[in-house]
Amino acid sequence: MNAFRFVKSTHSSPAGGECVEVATNVPATVAVRDSKAASGPVLLFGDREWLAFRSAVIDGRIHTAP
Repeated sequence: MNAFRFVKSTHSSPAGGECVEVATNVPATVAVRDSKAASGPVLLFGDREWLAFRSAVIDGRIHTAP
């Protein structure tokens, strides 16, 4: 996964509790990982799937943990 250049989300907690990193530098792929577990699993989305996922979170159809 060295090809991905991850950037911490601007919506991540500044205290370091809930941190998400996203990489969009690979064509047709969006990679997402937990910044606290950089060597852990990475979720891979195609462009259409990423847009659908983002829309679902923004619209409240997917809820984040409290």
